[in-house]
Amino acid sequence: MTPIVVIRNLSKSFPGVRALDRAQFELLPGEVHALMGENGAGKSTLMKVLAGVYRKDEGEILVDGKPVDVESPRAAQALGIGIVHQELNLMNHLSAAQNIFIGREPRGRFGVFLDEDALNAKADTIFQRLHLKLDPRTQVGDLTVAKQQMVEIAKALSFDSRVLIMDEPTAALNNAEIEELFRVVRQLQAEGVGIVYISHKMDELRQIADRVTIMRDGQYIATVPMATTPMQSIISMMVGRELSQEVPDIPDTSANPVVLAVRGLRRGAAIKDVGFTLRKGEILGFAGLMGAGRTEVARAVFGADPIDAGEIEVHGKRVTIHSPQDAVGHGIGYLSEDRKHFGLATGLDVETNVALASLRRFTRAGMFIDQGAIGKTAKDYVRQLSIKTPSVQQLVRLLSGGNQQKIVIAKWLLRDCDILFFDEPTRGIDVGAKSEIYKLLNALAAQGKAIVMISSELPEVLRMSHRILVMCEGRITGELKAHEATQEKIMHLATLRESTTTAA
Repeated sequence: MTPIVVIRNLSKSFPGVRALDRAQFELLPGEVHALMGENGAGKSTLMKVLAGVYRKDEGEILVDGKPVDVESPRAAQALGIGIVHQELNLMNHLSAAQNIFIGREPRGRFGVFLDEDALNAKADTIFQRLHLKLDPRTQVGDLTVAKQQMVEIAKALSFDSRVLIMDEPTAALNNAEIEELFRVVRQLQAEGVGIVYISHKMDELRQIADRVTIMRDGQYIATVPMATTPMQSIISMMVGRELSQEVPDIPDTSANPVVLAVRGLRRGAAIKDVGFTLRKGEILGFAGLMGAGRTEVARAVFGADPIDAGEIEVHGKRVTIHSPQDAVGHGIGYLSEDRKHFGLATGLDVETNVALASLRRFTRAGMFIDQGAIGKTAKDYVRQLSIKTPSVQQLVRLLSGGNQQKIVIAKWLLRDCDILFFDEPTRGIDVGAKSEIYKLLNALAAQGKAIVMISSELPEVLRMSHRILVMCEGRITGELKAHEATQEKIMHLATLRESTTTAA
């Protein structure tokens, strides 16, 4: 079978970073080809070159056996190459149909006025092809993330795409939405569309991928069949080393002093009479299905969202928290699940981001910033946390997701917070970086830091937590000790509509 796409010896550099080093890739018609590697391995960069977002420095790209120069996204679209980015590129104030055909809208008489009926009909034709029940006139901002993703797929297919690149497509989807996405992927596969699927979720790739290409440090490592290759072999190729599967002994923290106590926390329908305690040196896992209220609780305690009622005690003293500034003043730090919007200033460099929550420490004479001290401190944290960056002057947006997450952690460690909320700490992070984050969390707990870890990955919750609280529809429906918790027990509690026990 002749490949649709062949990439040979492709290289790409950015200031201070060689992102791709003679990389290669091949895609067959009707194939779902997984692209795997640690954050920073070059996966997204390789696909952005193929999609015309970046220009290659060296190498060649062949489409249908012929060399091509993909100089822009428009050139890629003309070649039948579409991409659905991890961060969706839609305009919320426009309809689904308007987003799909923006810049290519059908015109009515005299070519002046937009033909809304024709526009909606064209969009509806694509939705019918995908068996999607979606009104093309619906404003995109009113759609769920899963439906917005389907609009992005429809947009890519509107260019008669024969190649569809999907970058972390399930990062924000629940299980039912993932199944719907897989249905669409399999349908496109049956139609002969070649699909490049970038993901860190091993279980998903087992279900959907035919072959997998592994990259490491911008270089091609191997292409192997998904069904017959042991997952440990794939992981070893990704990270260049064997990862320890050993789960650390979970210490008994039940006698440790309580550092945070929350009682009667309420906020509309999102939080219903939530109470819990957190002890020194404890990792308290929060589990539950999407929409259970876990993030809402963290944001409420941190002062990011107002509450209707509730009491918060820190180190045995009742405190009032109306804002994140108040929370930080009481030694509480919050690492948001959306690090790019709420945890980082991606347009600034590493050293500035590390110092953001502690700028007063570096202020001299009440008005001058000691940039030298910031740089030295940032270098210390880069070394301590093994942050991969050419320098502390590197822009954060140019770093991988795992390294960005470490910078957020460094920011709160510098602020010396005793209580840390980690909301989806490994979302969008590869298996190697996950292992490093796990070691870091355990080390922080061993130092006496009190940690609340919110995660949608049950194996992660079970591996890391000293104690687990489960939420459903804004309530805590149960508490499990580490030694008694199983995925089945967590899922049972995550689907209960009434609380069965009071968390203490």
